[in-house]
Amino acid sequence: MPFERTFYPESKFGGFTDIDGTIAFYIRVNSLLQPSFVVLDFGCGRGAYRDDPVAIRRDLRILRGKVAKVVGLDVDPTAEQNPFVDEFFLLKTERWPLQDDSIDLCLCDNVLEHLNAPEAFFSEARRVLKNNGYLCIRTPNAWNYVAVFGRLIPNRFHAPVLAKVQDGRKPADVYPTVYKCNSIPRIRALLTRHGFDHVVYGYEAEPSYLSFSKLAYWFGTLHQRFAPSFLRPAIFAFAQLRKDVPH
Repeated sequence: MPFERTFYPESKFGGFTDIDGTIAFYIRVNSLLQPSFVVLDFGCGRGAYRDDPVAIRRDLRILRGKVAKVVGLDVDPTAEQNPFVDEFFLLKTERWPLQDDSIDLCLCDNVLEHLNAPEAFFSEARRVLKNNGYLCIRTPNAWNYVAVFGRLIPNRFHAPVLAKVQDGRKPADVYPTVYKCNSIPRIRALLTRHGFDHVVYGYEAEPSYLSFSKLAYWFGTLHQRFAPSFLRPAIFAFAQLRKDVPH
């Protein structure tokens, strides 16, 4: 990114900032893994992160080989080409083609914002997760400036706009956003309703969406330092299922 080294000089060493959101999220995901786990990558995509030039960030996202099995689930048939899943299922309805109590950890990374029926997502996560299984979510915050501006731009224009502000972002990896469940209170409420013990909070990394302008990037760094949690661009949610809790 053109201004990253100016505002985050530590990125000269290793290619990432101290507040890299992907690294922060996936360090915690990796800390929950056990070799015997079956992991579900919900909305697994085609594995575009294999092209990430920052090796440590790429390797944190690759869960295959760290656990017994990685299952990919996606509405896009091209996701079957993802090299980091052991088994792939095409999602055709709101009910996931997986058995009850079959998953140890469900990963949902930047997918929740695309779901028209988020209630069904949490219900299905509860069904397929084992008792004490984990649900890890990263999603944009609908109340942050990035999402607000994004909603002002018709979905058909998202791909060309993102290609200009994010290096390496390909049109095939851009999907329509609906933001039906993208606030901290809403995610907390749904996790509680479905029997999860959870922590949900805002996170702000470097303002990569503002790389088109040095001045805009500078304002983004100020927002990153001083914005309250509920306005930060990303929401992180880590939850553990308690099936003995009524819902």
